[in-house]
Amino acid sequence: MSDSAVLQRYVTNRDSRLGIAAEHSEADACDDLGAFGWLRGIRDRAVMLELRRKDGSIVAIGYGWIERVAFDPSEGIMLSAGGQKIRIKGRNLNAEVRPSVRLFEGIARHRVPWVREADRSAAMEAEARATIIDSIEW
Repeated sequence: MSDSAVLQRYVTNRDSRLGIAAEHSEADACDDLGAFGWLRGIRDRAVMLELRRKDGSIVAIGYGWIERVAFDPSEGIMLSAGGQKIRIKGRNLNAEVRPSVRLFEGIARHRVPWVREADRSAAMEAEARATIIDSIEW
């Protein structure tokens, strides 16, 4: 592919080889790191943070409503959003999952679109350095 074709594809969102709009899937834009999702694009920002419990219940809060994010290794991550307190408990919540990727930092920078509680078997099978979310309380 020539340089001009590459430029055209990204500027116009069209692939000149196919003559159609380039496909962009949201699933491709987010990495599943087990306990949380991570937006790939350096400028990508999530609008909301989904909190997924193992029982199937989900709550999504707008990042614009998050007033404060605090991390205490003994307490977990505490979010203050719209007068409500949300606590994420687990292990390695501020550990580097891969270079420059940490759950707490990702939430603070709006790079995490969702977090998910681990079921018992996943928590037991995970590596010692893996980020595991034991509970999400709201």
